[in-house]
Amino acid sequence: MHRYIHLFICFLLTVSGILPIEAAAQSFSGSNLPIVIIQTDADPLTGLPRVIPDEPKVPGSMKVIFRPDGSRNMLADQNNPAYLQYNGRIGVEIRGSTSQVLPKKSYGLTTLKEDNASNNNVAILGMPRENDWVLNALAFDPSLVRDFISHELSRDLGNYASRLRYCEVIVNGDYKGLYLFMEKLKIDQERVNILKMSPTDNTLPNVSGGYITKADKTTGGDPVAWITPSYSSVPVTYIHDSPDPEDITPQQHAYIQNQFQTLTNVLATKDESIFSGYPSLIDVPSFVDFILVNELSANVDAYQFSTFFHKDRNGKLRAGPIWDFNLTFGNDLIFWGYDRSHTNTWQFANGDNTGSTFWRDLFQRPAFKCYLARRWNQSSAEGQPLNYNVIARKIDEAAALIAEAVQREDQRWGSIGNHANHIQKIKQWLQARIVWLNTNLRDFQACANPVLPRAVISKIHYHPLAPAGYISDDLEFIEISNPGNTSIDLSGFYFRELGLTYRFPNNAKLLPQGKLILASNANAFLKFYGIAPFDQYTRNLSNKAQKLVLADAFGNTIDEVTYSDAAPWPVEADGKGPFLQLPDLNADNSLAANWVLSSQFTTNISSPNSPNLLRIYPNPATSEITITSEDKAILTFSLSDLPGRALLHQNAGRSREVRVDLSGLPANLYLLEITLEDGSKVMQKVIKE
Repeated sequence: MHRYIHLFICFLLTVSGILPIEAAAQSFSGSNLPIVIIQTDADPLTGLPRVIPDEPKVPGSMKVIFRPDGSRNMLADQNNPAYLQYNGRIGVEIRGSTSQVLPKKSYGLTTLKEDNASNNNVAILGMPRENDWVLNALAFDPSLVRDFISHELSRDLGNYASRLRYCEVIVNGDYKGLYLFMEKLKIDQERVNILKMSPTDNTLPNVSGGYITKADKTTGGDPVAWITPSYSSVPVTYIHDSPDPEDITPQQHAYIQNQFQTLTNVLATKDESIFSGYPSLIDVPSFVDFILVNELSANVDAYQFSTFFHKDRNGKLRAGPIWDFNLTFGNDLIFWGYDRSHTNTWQFANGDNTGSTFWRDLFQRPAFKCYLARRWNQSSAEGQPLNYNVIARKIDEAAALIAEAVQREDQRWGSIGNHANHIQKIKQWLQARIVWLNTNLRDFQACANPVLPRAVISKIHYHPLAPAGYISDDLEFIEISNPGNTSIDLSGFYFRELGLTYRFPNNAKLLPQGKLILASNANAFLKFYGIAPFDQYTRNLSNKAQKLVLADAFGNTIDEVTYSDAAPWPVEADGKGPFLQLPDLNADNSLAANWVLSSQFTTNISSPNSPNLLRIYPNPATSEITITSEDKAILTFSLSDLPGRALLHQNAGRSREVRVDLSGLPANLYLLEITLEDGSKVMQKVIKE
C-alpha cells in the first residue's frame, strides 16, 4: 500500500515539474536531442498513471521539448511554451510484433484535441502536419542507427520514406531511452500521396485505388487478406492496410488481390511486354529502388514482412515505402539462433523469408535486372546516395549525434556495450556487401542509353481562374508537344510521380510537330476552350508546386518539370488567369526563366491520332456524330467507355462518311476507334451530352 502512495506522490510531483526524472541511477536533466515526455491519465481506480496496453490507445498528454536554435534541450523547459514543439493531448498504445518481448517498448500515438476524440493535425520536429506518429524503440539493434540510415538512403534515392528524428523519451516519469520519432505510414498528401477510398468506390475507375497493402506477420490482430506461395516452404500473408481490413469492401479486396495475382501470373510466363507484361502493371523504378535498399542492407525481413505496396487510382502498383530495418547490415536475432543478414547472397533466395514468387521472377527478367544494375551503378558512384563513403559518413554523423544518449540508453537497459565497435562492424560489413553487389550487378549495357523520344511538357495550367459556372480544378490542363519530324508512339507512357495519375493508351501516337492536351475534366475543358482534349488525368495539380515526370513504360524519364507558384516562376499563373507556356520547345523547360505567361492557345490543338483530313463532329454531341475522311476510306469503327468495355463495333464498308447513333447511350465520355483502309487506327474521345 505504501508503494502505491509513494508512486502516486511521485506522479503528482512529476506532473507539476518539481521532481527531477531519474534514469536508472542517473539524473537526466537535458539532451542535445529533442525530449519527449508522455504522461498517461490517472486510472480512476488506483489513481496511478494508466498502463499503456498493446491496444486500444489510452488517453494522456505529451510534451516535445526542442530549442529551434540548436542549443541544449532541458527538462526544465517542459513548462516553457517557447521551447515546446507540442504540448497537448494524445492517445498512446504499444506497437510492434516481435519487439514486444523486450522491456523497452515502441509506441504508436495520435495527437488529439482537448476533447480527447478529434484528431489534432500538427507539425512536429520539422515534419508536416499530421496526427499519427510512431516512437520507434530501435529494438534488437545495438548500433541504434540501422533504421535511421535505411530511411535516409531510401529518401535520398527520391522515394517517400517516413521522416524521423532521434529523441529521448520519458513515460510516466520513467526514462525510456533513445527513440526515433517517426511518421506513421498512411495515406496523406505529405506521406503516401494517393487517394483515400470510401466504401462506395466499388466500380472502375474508383475501385482502382488508392490502396496500401503489406506482406507481414499476422500477430498484429489484423485478418489475413490472402496468402501467396513463395520459393521457400513459408507462404506469404498479405494484409490490407488502407482501406482498413474492417472497412474494405469485397469489390475492393478482389481488385487489389487481382493486381498481385496478375503480376504473379505475367512474371511466371516471363512476359516483359509493355502492353501486357509486368511493365504495364508496376512502376518499375519503385520496385528497383525497393530491392536495392533491401539488398544493400540485407534486410532479413525483406519481401516477407513489413513489406508495403501502394497503388493510386488509375495508377501502377508501386513497391514501398520501406519500414522496419533493424535486422539489417549484418544484424539478426542471433540469440534466438537466426543469422540471415549476409554479404554474399540475395535476400529473396536466402532461407525462409524469400517473399512472394514474383520477387525472384522479377529479378530474373533480363530487362528488369538490367535496370536494377544500371540504377545500382549510378547510385553507388562517387558522391551518390549508395556510395560507401557517403553512407559511412552518414553512419558516423548519426553515431556522433546520439553518442551522449547512447550512454544513458546502456545504463537504462544494458543492451549496447561497445557502441563504437558496433558502428565499425556495420561499416566493415557494408564494404564487403558493396563489393559483392558490384560483382553481381555489373551488366547494364543493354539499357545504359535507352532511345527516348523528344516529347516536351509545353503548357501547364495548375491554378486556373474559374469564371462563373466552372470549378477551378476542372479547368486545369497539361500540354505535351512533339517538336520532331517523326511520330511518337506513346504506348506505355505515364506520369511517374504521385499526385497526378495518367497512362497513355496502347498505340496512341503524337504526330510530328503535334500537340496534345491532358485535362483535369475533359467535358469542362471542351466547353470552356472549345477544344476536345486528348484525355483526362486523375487527381489535380498542386496550386503550390509539383514535380511532373513523363516516363516510358520502364520509368525512363522522357521529360521533367517542377513548377512553382513562387518566383522565379511567373507568379501570375497562380490563380490569376494566365497559364504557363514554353514558347521555345528546344529550351530547357526545367528552368523557370524559359516559361512565360499565356492566356490563349496560339496553335491548333487536335487529337494526336487524327490526320488533318479526318473530322468528327459535333463533339460534344447529343444524339449523333458524323465521321468524315477526305484522305483514306473508313473500314470499321468501334465505341467503348473509358474502362474499356466495348459498346459498339461496325463495318463502315470503305465509306468516307459515317454516322454513329449515340441516342441510346447515357451522357458520358467515350473512346472512338477508327480503322482506315491502310490499316492505321485513329483514337478520339467523344463526349455525349
